[in-house]
Order: sequence, then C-alpha cells, then structure tokens
Amino acid sequence: MIVSTSRDLRWIRGTFDEQGYVIVPSVLDSNLTREIGRHVDWLLTHNPGVRPEKLGHTLIPDDPFWCRLVSDNRLLDIAEQFLGPNIALFASSYFSKPPFDGMPVLWHQDGNYWPLEPQDAVVSLWLAADDSTPENGCMRVIPGTQNMEFTEHLREEKKRNVLQSQLPPDVIDESRAIDIVLKAGDVSIHGPRIVHGSNANLSPKRRCGLTIRYIPTTTRIVPGQRGWPNEKWPCSFLLRGQGVPGVNEYLPMARYDPARHMPFNGCEEWT
Repeated sequence: MIVSTSRDLRWIRGTFDEQGYVIVPSVLDSNLTREIGRHVDWLLTHNPGVRPEKLGHTLIPDDPFWCRLVSDNRLLDIAEQFLGPNIALFASSYFSKPPFDGMPVLWHQDGNYWPLEPQDAVVSLWLAADDSTPENGCMRVIPGTQNMEFTEHLREEKKRNVLQSQLPPDVIDESRAIDIVLKAGDVSIHGPRIVHGSNANLSPKRRCGLTIRYIPTTTRIVPGQRGWPNEKWPCSFLLRGQGVPGVNEYLPMARYDPARHMPFNGCEEWT
C-alpha cells in the first residue's frame, strides 16, 4: 500500500524560495528505505556492466517497484507544494556511489540536460537510501544560484565523473558551497537552475540516492532536444490528477511478475 503523510508541508515552499533548496526529514519509513537499497543491488545484478551511479530512467517502464516508489503519496504530497495537483514523472535515476570507488558529479545545473518546455517547470526530489555525508560524497549546493541563468556546460572526459560535463569554472564560487547531509529516508528538494554536484566516495560506506524529476502535466517532454534521442520518452507516467490533452503521452505502470521482477512489500497489489 502507498501511504500518505499527514504532516503540514506548507512550510516547504517558503524555505525553498529563500534558500534554493529544502530538506524534509523522515519522509519514508526504514522498511522502504531498506527495500530501495536492495533494489539497487537487484538492478546491478540484472544489468551487468552498468555503473551504480548510472541506473537510469530507461529501466523504469518494466520495474513495478520503481513505479511504486515514484508514485508514493508521501513524495507526491511534497511535489504538489511546487507543481499543484496534476503531477507526472519525467525521469528518475539512482546515483549509488559504491565504497571507495564512487564517482563525483561535477558542478552543473540540471535544466541544461533536459528536453522540457518550459525548462523551469520541474522539481527534483533527492531521496536518501543511505545516510549521505561529506565523507561518502553527499550532494553539495551553492545557495543563491537558484536564480542564475542557464549556462552552457563543457564536456569533461579527462576527469572521471558521472555526467562527463561541468559548468565553466569561472561561473562557480565553490567557497559558498554547503553539504546536504541526509539520513536514510530524508528528502532534499532543488530546482533546475541551482548549481550543485558531489565529491567522490572514498569512504567504506555506500552512498545511495534516488533522484525523482516531477513535472506538472502542463510541461511538455520534447525528445530530440539537448542530445536526447528523437523517440518516445521511456518513463512518462501520470501520477496524480489530470493530464492535458496533446501535451504528453503517458505510459501504463509496470505490473509485477514474480518470474521477472524483484519481490517487494505490497507487490501483490501491482500484479
């Protein structure tokens, strides 16, 4: 069953507008966060050769646990504070940094990578499956940059990094960066303009987080832009409310098949 939170979330938007990010503690329960960690292990077993930092959105359409997770009402209740009652999924990815070998994510703005119109009508929830600390490569943000213009990124393939790109160094004031320290089950929220990144994980502890990119149903997904293939978007799901005719085509949620999918709590409701 996908439960809902009863707590007052109205404070979230004001804090976000002031700081450019906000942390919501203890959004998910410990049982579900443990399942998320197990899900990452399952995905890696069934996708050999894929880096754990790059378990991405193309895997979602045939993964009922992933569909269950992004449609959890506790997460949608948060997204609704920013997007209103009509919410769709644009993308979701695991950034799981293994012990001693987790790659960094260089400074970037999310919106530069996404084929969305308008570019700003999206909110990102970063869900911690593990405790996320400076030692294991937690996310870092530069407050105030939530109002910065979108800046073209540079290819960066000499340094080992997840995105193989970064913002030009002359637009970054790294001295202002702060660490987003999270406990497992916490959620941090940021928009498409704020400058953020993370260091490598050289610690003995994994650092796993799931990014979830929610959009209002008025935002159009436009494949073929910003380097994405010009083909049907693989993970557009209507999660709450109503779609807008002619804007996006939404996919049916994956259904659970015990022969093909990871078992999870409540999986019988997804058959």
